[in-house]
Amino acid sequence: MLKIGNKEINSRLFVGTALYPSPQIMLDAIKASEAEVVTVSVRRQGLGGENFWNQLKQLDCLWLPNTAGCHSAKEAVTTAEMAREIFQTNWIKLEVIGDEYNLQPDPFQLLEATKELVKRGFEVFPYCTDDLVLCQRLLDAGCNILMPWGAPIGTGRGLTDPYALQTLRKRLPDVPMVIDAGLGLPSHATQAMEMGFDAVLLNTAIAQADNPVVMAEAFKEAVTAGRKAYKAGAMPQRDLAQPSTPVLGTPFWQQES
Repeated sequence: MLKIGNKEINSRLFVGTALYPSPQIMLDAIKASEAEVVTVSVRRQGLGGENFWNQLKQLDCLWLPNTAGCHSAKEAVTTAEMAREIFQTNWIKLEVIGDEYNLQPDPFQLLEATKELVKRGFEVFPYCTDDLVLCQRLLDAGCNILMPWGAPIGTGRGLTDPYALQTLRKRLPDVPMVIDAGLGLPSHATQAMEMGFDAVLLNTAIAQADNPVVMAEAFKEAVTAGRKAYKAGAMPQRDLAQPSTPVLGTPFWQQES
């Protein structure tokens, strides 16, 4: 069970609703993932589409609207208010993009928007880099959750800086953290969970797979495996080989009875 925001959920896989070949494949893939938290872009997907909303209503999930496409704190705050009214939730995945080339978050505008949204009663899920100081400032501003990237959005490169992420996890051990963006393979999700992160959020890796439904199932199983491995505790790494079956004395078949 994962407690995040003011909710308790079973699935540690969060998914998105964009880029699927068809609305039906989107619905089938999200159901196959068994995700309980689903994010939707307020600006990019067009909230006036009645057909789109009728399709999304088929999903029994917690909505995490996001501010994708925003480039300033003011723009993000306005979008968040719109999302709260439409979705009737104070949850918001806060995205404020500072660079169009790699869609890296703008740390200054992100922090400014966070402070304002917290004042307005939002539970802010900030999409941020793996910068420790920025993450500490976001917590100081009132965030209860962090969403550091694994790699730039849509690249599918996995965890490009494991050291920074491990440092973040170690320094902020009690803060719920969701790896958001850049995952391309189920093994990437497993790696994040093995490192002790609480959940992963992804969209493109499922939506643009040859078979999104099967890929959604694969990610579901990968997240479960990674979480179990983390809880089980990994064996220590060693510099030298060590036989799994030590040789002690005479082999048993040569011993005299």
